[in-house]
Amino acid sequence: MAFDKGSRGWKSMAQGVKRRSRESEPTELQTSVEELTASGHFSLQSARWEEALICLKKALRAATELQDRRVRRACSFNLGAAYIEMGRPEKGLDFLKQARLWERGERVADLQFNLAVAHQALGRNADAAGYFLQAAQLYRSQGDGDSEGDTCVKMAQCYIQLRDWGQAVRSFLRGGESYKIAGRSDAAAIAHKEAASCMIQSEQFSVDDIISVLAECQVLSDSITDKHTLGELYLSLGLCYSQLRYFQEAVGCYQLGLSQKDSPPAHRAALLQNLGAALNSLGRYHQALDYHRQAAGLHGSLRNRGSQARCFSNLALACRELKNNQEAAENFLHALQAFRDTGDHPGQRQVCEALGETYFTLRELHKSIQYYKQALAALPPCQDWCVSVQERLVNKLTTALQQQLYLSLTGGLQWGCSSETLLEPNPKEVQQRWNRLDTEPSLAQDPENQPTGRADGSRATRHFRKWTSRFCTVM
Repeated sequence: MAFDKGSRGWKSMAQGVKRRSRESEPTELQTSVEELTASGHFSLQSARWEEALICLKKALRAATELQDRRVRRACSFNLGAAYIEMGRPEKGLDFLKQARLWERGERVADLQFNLAVAHQALGRNADAAGYFLQAAQLYRSQGDGDSEGDTCVKMAQCYIQLRDWGQAVRSFLRGGESYKIAGRSDAAAIAHKEAASCMIQSEQFSVDDIISVLAECQVLSDSITDKHTLGELYLSLGLCYSQLRYFQEAVGCYQLGLSQKDSPPAHRAALLQNLGAALNSLGRYHQALDYHRQAAGLHGSLRNRGSQARCFSNLALACRELKNNQEAAENFLHALQAFRDTGDHPGQRQVCEALGETYFTLRELHKSIQYYKQALAALPPCQDWCVSVQERLVNKLTTALQQQLYLSLTGGLQWGCSSETLLEPNPKEVQQRWNRLDTEPSLAQDPENQPTGRADGSRATRHFRKWTSRFCTVM
């Protein structure tokens, strides 16, 4: 049985000795191999890399003296796995190749898995996916749904790196089904959520297909009792629904996430931020105000100025839609300072444009002109998309300048044009520019819980296995 990083751990050494003792009493050399292997495993778990290597190398030397090819291959297998775990995949491959000549059906699945991990670490994702597929087929033939699920998730990560979203989706869904068979509802739900994220990225799947996967994920969530896991899952589901513009469903997920007690502050801040943004998209601005304020305060206490800036922007938009333009201007100014603190130039440009619009509505034309000029100055040079944005800003600046000139000619007694004409942006444009969703669910997750449905597919969610390679007992 393999050591595979989760709750199962190593197979008991006592069991291995007992089985062997029916054939013959263990020799001193055999006992030494077992003890050295166990010590190496323990050192790896404690991240004492050099100690682990020393023990596993000694075990391999002792196995060589024992002249037992099966034990020697097992020691080569473990040493190769250890090198992979330590971030030396090339060296690990050398030892795994020495372990390839197993007897038929013996440890082949774990060997394929480790070979895949080594190739993945070396950036050979196409080769890695092939080895993972072989390992998954073998685990299935052995009835090991848990290991098959782990393997399919790793395979999906390879396809994400290759930008083959269709294969990534199929791998995640297969992993989810394997986890369901193994009784791991939490991992199955996360796998389905990752599949939905990839489906959204790929643009190869219909909305109905994606909604079906998200619905299955929610059904699986009913079996999850861990509040922290549920909170993370609802945050991710809400984001998927938001990306599909199913904002009512997104609101429901965010609210369920907030109902989970003892959420980490960063996780709660992300839920509050996204819930406020989704409510903005539904036009429920009064209801959104409190969530925006809570999110901005919580992000501020966490010194997360970038997310705080987005919350201030969302709050300002809600205030502006409610015709409270003075409060909108104050919150846009808070957002502008936060974007400056984080060096976010696109954010600064957007806020400056919004301030230009807001101050025009307030008839403070000198400020409106000032911020339109700042927005124009913040545009990056030589970008195709900038042409339309520049044209829009120039038109608004021109209107503000013309109005200022008109007021000066009339002694400030007559407003020359309706401010509302200038400040009625397309609702879709407003949502795209200001309804900022927190697109980083990892913000709310602990270091082990990192999303896999992204380009850096080398990272694994904590509901999947923590270590990358497999180990075995030697006897």
